[in-house]
Amino acid sequence: MAFVEKRGQWYRVVFRHEGKRYTHTLKTQDSDVADGILGGVKKTLMLLQQRVLHLPDGADVLDFVFRGGQVQNPPARPTGAETPAAGETPPEKRFTLQELQTRYAETLAVGSVEANSLETVRMHLRHFVRTLGADFPLPSLSLGNLQAHVARRAKEKGIRNRPLSPTTMRKEMASLRAAWNWGVQAGLLTGPFPNKGLKYPKTAEKPPFQTRQEIERQIQRGSLSEAEQKELWDCLFLGLGETEELLTFVKRTAIQPWVYPAFCFAAHTGARRSEILRAKLADLDLEGGTVRVHEKKRAHDRRTTRRIPLSPFLTQILGDWLSVHPGGPYLFTQQLHVFRSKKRSRTTGHKGEGTREKSLRGRLAGVTERKHPGHAPLTKDEVHDHFKRTLAGSKWAVLRGWHVLRHSFASNAAMQGVDQRVINAWLGHQTEEMVQRYRHLFPDQERHAINLVFGKAAKGQAS
Repeated sequence: MAFVEKRGQWYRVVFRHEGKRYTHTLKTQDSDVADGILGGVKKTLMLLQQRVLHLPDGADVLDFVFRGGQVQNPPARPTGAETPAAGETPPEKRFTLQELQTRYAETLAVGSVEANSLETVRMHLRHFVRTLGADFPLPSLSLGNLQAHVARRAKEKGIRNRPLSPTTMRKEMASLRAAWNWGVQAGLLTGPFPNKGLKYPKTAEKPPFQTRQEIERQIQRGSLSEAEQKELWDCLFLGLGETEELLTFVKRTAIQPWVYPAFCFAAHTGARRSEILRAKLADLDLEGGTVRVHEKKRAHDRRTTRRIPLSPFLTQILGDWLSVHPGGPYLFTQQLHVFRSKKRSRTTGHKGEGTREKSLRGRLAGVTERKHPGHAPLTKDEVHDHFKRTLAGSKWAVLRGWHVLRHSFASNAAMQGVDQRVINAWLGHQTEEMVQRYRHLFPDQERHAINLVFGKAAKGQAS
């Protein structure tokens, strides 16, 4: 028997073992955290009762139960016993969460994952360090510890000050599970990751991709908060006509010569921002009408590529770009002299002057020149900055980043009736969740079916 009760400001766990009553204060005022820890205690007591676990002689019961059946300081052997007795297993080295975090990140850093993916893993593991502590002994990790982490994270805020998404919690747990499995393979840990039975808050399904007109109608109805409106704009996809209009606008306003061909490349291939940055001249086959895209997300144990056909429009744009390409191995690169705006205008001394024209004048008045001895590879921050500044002050400013062009590519392909398997091959690493978000755009099948059911009745009523 085990239960949670609150004494004063703190919760505590009470349980009985072999007729003796034990209590332990949890130093938490959060009932969800307390319930999570209680789950781990109940599991350990059940394993003791079933003789799956055995309490070592001299071990502290409270310490044993709250560490999930592990002994932090096993009883010392008699003086003079330099080696374990016959049949005795040597005590395991105390392997901490901090050690796992450091060693696992060092292993991934050799190039098996993308740099931003590595930083994401590190961030996820830091959240567990906040919950459990850097010196937490991993062999004692239990379901209760993981449930306590979920309970704590569920009370925190995510982007736009909204409750943290259960999807984010699952991603954090997946990072720890992957690190745990690596530790097992490296001989640092034993047993399966103890997440069986872990409960998460309910996940809110993301809205499907929508056109600008659909989103504007919802906003015009009112009652949507600013955060809800931004969430809707995250679901925006551009139709074929809008994509063409956007590219025309970019051609007219882009400051650097690589920006327009990069926009065209993203819109006509569905490539991710990182894939655009990795594209090399050797990957481009204008005569064959294809480009090879280097992936890092589809497989973690090898480098993969996919081949995407080039539209006639993109073939022409890339051919024109190659005629003025500044050199170097990458398809999109800086010129030898790169003009960068300062954060503050020399003419006004203020950031963000309110209109696109003033902003452009301020940038041109306050440029500084950076020279490169040859080609100048682009960074993700640079391409994001140019995306935003190219669209600033226009109706396209609602676009959050390069990924909207990937969503638009998939959605327009679906609307034109392209087979889903072909779309998945073009995009690479297409998840079922993403497929569901634009599946409603496949033409006519569902509309035709509903018309078969109710079409005749509607005509009869109309007549």
